[in-house]
Amino acid sequence: MGDQNSRTRRRGEELINAIHTAVLEEVVEVGVGRLTMDGIGKRAATPRSTLYRRWSDPVEVLLDALYHAHPVEEPTLGADDLRGDLIRALQLMVSWTLSPAGRAVATILTDPMGAAKMSEPLQERVFANRGGTFTSTVLRHYAERGHFPAERLTPVVTDIGEALVVKRLLDGAPPSNADLADFVDQAILPAIGLGPA
Repeated sequence: MGDQNSRTRRRGEELINAIHTAVLEEVVEVGVGRLTMDGIGKRAATPRSTLYRRWSDPVEVLLDALYHAHPVEEPTLGADDLRGDLIRALQLMVSWTLSPAGRAVATILTDPMGAAKMSEPLQERVFANRGGTFTSTVLRHYAERGHFPAERLTPVVTDIGEALVVKRLLDGAPPSNADLADFVDQAILPAIGLGPA
């Protein structure tokens, strides 16, 4: 009885947050292929019918949770600290990869079936709508203000920092702040034709 009352008391943002938390935990445990509304509902302690009022299927719940959990870079408004903004963007990426949302994305993308089903929706509905890769928002911000030619922002260049972060994570440990500064100084800035500060 008490559990039922606690379920009915949750509304609005509190309920959505509980469902988002539940779907991120559920996908890490069971994978995309076995993700169900029943599993999400049980983990969130909310009826399946509540989920269907807002989402059509479990993948929609997952994409919504990942969208809301994805951080957005905020480059310096005056565009006067490119190096610092790039380092901060990579720090944000490292924090995100260690978060429930980052762990969920890692689970999805390392599962061949999950990756095949989710790669495109993740790109289109989460990453692109939240600014793209972690350094691309910063790089576009500075290119638009004339700090370097925009044509230097190829897909390879905008992925350099992220690729190096992922490589270190696969090696077994998150990169340190000193590592991130090295990525910026030795890879990203030279790629856009600029040396380190």
